[in-house]
Amino acid sequence: MIVAGVDGSDSSLRAAAYAAGLARRQHALLAVVYVQPVLAAGTALGVPVAETTDEIAEDLVTQIRDSAERLKGIFEVRWEFHTFRGDPYNGLVAAADELKADAVVVGASEQAGHRIVGSVAVRLVKAGRWPVTVVP
Repeated sequence: MIVAGVDGSDSSLRAAAYAAGLARRQHALLAVVYVQPVLAAGTALGVPVAETTDEIAEDLVTQIRDSAERLKGIFEVRWEFHTFRGDPYNGLVAAADELKADAVVVGASEQAGHRIVGSVAVRLVKAGRWPVTVVP
């Protein structure tokens, strides 16, 4: 089982494509995982965050299905989509543990601050629980 973390960013979609190639070559199941952010009650300030993140998840599934249909026959990959809630790091850790991941593939952070503080990818590598591939 190969877990690919997606959030709609270009790097995460490249990571999903890379993970699909790995899954195809290894005859493995690809689990595409989106972690929906959970905000504290006061943080949302009346904005329907859950609805927005549900829309993002649905949009990601649509994008992935469209890509899979276009590549059908070229890229025969068994895949499934999972949504977890939480912050990206803990959500991906929970997903990888629950799905019994053999490997985790994520996109490189596109946020400049992560170079200093540490990105989700770096934290996953440091956890040392699965092989982690970071796709630029």
